[in-house]
Amino acid sequence: MLEMYNTNMETGVTVNTNKYQKGNWIDMVNPTEQEIKEVCENVNIQEGFIRYALDFEEKARIDAEEDDNTMLFIVDIPIKEREDDTLIYSTMPIGIIFVRDDYIITVSIKENDIIQGMGKNNIKNIITYKKSRFLLQILYANSSSYLNLLKKINKETEIAESVLKNSMRNKELLKLLSLEKSLVYFTTSLKSNELVMEKIMRGKIIKLYEEDEDILEDAIIENKQAIEMANIYRDILNGTMDVYASIISNNLNRVMKSLTSITIILAIPTMVASYWGMNVAVPMQNNPWGFAIILIFSILIAGIATIWLNKKNMLR
Repeated sequence: MLEMYNTNMETGVTVNTNKYQKGNWIDMVNPTEQEIKEVCENVNIQEGFIRYALDFEEKARIDAEEDDNTMLFIVDIPIKEREDDTLIYSTMPIGIIFVRDDYIITVSIKENDIIQGMGKNNIKNIITYKKSRFLLQILYANSSSYLNLLKKINKETEIAESVLKNSMRNKELLKLLSLEKSLVYFTTSLKSNELVMEKIMRGKIIKLYEEDEDILEDAIIENKQAIEMANIYRDILNGTMDVYASIISNNLNRVMKSLTSITIILAIPTMVASYWGMNVAVPMQNNPWGFAIILIFSILIAGIATIWLNKKNMLR
């Protein structure tokens, strides 16, 4: 998908446009080969700048091409994906390309809340010819998005723990494992984004005005808070998983202990019946009450064994 926006310098109104002109914001979401070639030919940049951001494994970084004065910023953003009935949290890269003083290009693998929030949902607050401001707004929105999703992850963790207290189900355990993996992805991406923002903060990459510095400082603060929250939630989740692993192991031991005790109790009547079932002379074989006596004897011995095992907490 390819969309372009342009802000009129006189009116300050941002609108969609189909014309390539200076000051455009070009938004590319999972672009086709034809769209990549079209953009590269019209704005005169290398295709590699666009393709870098389409690599799901690409890490946050800054890359510059001095020959044509083009600069690439790659940052990791949080995403939500639905897998069956489960909501999965992960990260993916997006690219922000400064093409001289003429264009700003955003490239993403799929639709995401960050770019949608900047464009379709917040177009009135976007000034496309202010590239530095636009980049910093994306960084701030990204840091805020991490914080919001971390709160949702913590809430889902609490819900899963509440369910596990009443019933040890694999679904909730797998949910906790998935959330733990999400926190690892978030922490790694947040630290990479922090390096990018600190590099921008030094002022050697792009020119920063006073208002821009305030936005970037806020973005860095939000990012640091997100890192701290992710680390805290991950430590709590690690401890929770260890506790539930111990509980599951303990429950299994209790079940095995109870089954073993029941087996011992049931073995007593079987053993007695085996003795009196032999084809040899046995006591009371000619007694008309022999069967009843042996039955009562078996029950009595089994009862004594049950009481003894219960006192030893072998049946609980």
